[in-house]
Amino acid sequence: MKETFGEYIKRLRTENGFTLTQLAAKLDLDSANLSKIENNKREFDERRLTLMAEVFNLDITKLRTEFFSDFIAKKIYKNNCDEQTLVLAEEKVAYLKSKIQ
Repeated sequence: MKETFGEYIKRLRTENGFTLTQLAAKLDLDSANLSKIENNKREFDERRLTLMAEVFNLDITKLRTEFFSDFIAKKIYKNNCDEQTLVLAEEKVAYLKSKIQ
């Protein structure tokens, strides 16, 4: 998806007819913090993902994918990493999964 996680939240909020204040209350946030999240000035708290999935009736797995892909993309961008970073990360994930099994 070609939007940040904050933009994704804003789109969900507007598509579902919530005001900032209404959604903030449902997510146990104040509206100023939610505005900062939507405008990419503050990060969304991972602990609220389950609550957000319930509010918007979303699949938690897909929501977590949105959240973590944004988190990873921002880290790679901010640290000026090359594309090989993602390839190596995928290899490391496969390695970690193999150790658990």
